Amino acid sequence: MSETHDLGHYQTIAATPFSQQERAAVYRAIHERRDMRHFVPGAVSDEVLLRLLRAAHHAPSVGFMQPWRFIRVRDCSMREGIHALVEQERVLTAQALGVRQEDFMQLKVQGVLDAAEVLIVALPPGREAHVFGRRTMPEMDVASAACAIQNMWLAARAEGLGMGWVSIYDPQALAQLLEMPQGSYPLAVLCLGPVQAYYAEPMLQQEKWALRAPLQDMLFEERWGQSPAPDQTVGPA
Repeated sequence: MSETHDLGHYQTIAATPFSQQERAAVYRAIHERRDMRHFVPGAVSDEVLLRLLRAAHHAPSVGFMQPWRFIRVRDCSMREGIHALVEQERVLTAQALGVRQEDFMQLKVQGVLDAAEVLIVALPPGREAHVFGRRTMPEMDVASAACAIQNMWLAARAEGLGMGWVSIYDPQALAQLLEMPQGSYPLAVLCLGPVQAYYAEPMLQQEKWALRAPLQDMLFEERWGQSPAPDQTVGPA
């Protein structure tokens, strides 16, 4: 079947570019977003939390499957259970890192007990029914949910809040703790709340764990490994 480029079938809005100030705000949120681990006492109002959830819910998704579910965790005992699972995996991860074990154990990897809000982003059961865009790439449900998380992250930065994505836990154990149904999957533990300040650069970069690679090292042209022509190279990351 032939594809059409005619938009006449669809409701549309004008393709008006953002103003310079609006563009600057978008790029500022992108470049100042940080994976936060240090939180201060305070609360996130229901109004702000709803704005963040709406931002996440407006993320793109493959086949418009919208594979995100959010579990808000406020119970102290439940948070302590999540914290314990993270601590358990933290030790196992450290052991798996070998020579970097001691360095890893010095890192702060979660804020589950400190953050004003803890949200679990989970994939629902029945995702196999969504074939559009996933027949050859079933992992696109994860990619779509990651887009929702990034939307929330950028919105949180715009609201002056910090957010951290915790992924150090046994997903089966967390699903059991949360009484999630068979076939679902807890993709992320999000810690959200007020912070005293943002890291000037990613925390792991400041801790000398890793450095941001230059963009030009990750940019190929036409085929894998072929660098762009000299007059088409990009500047430093």
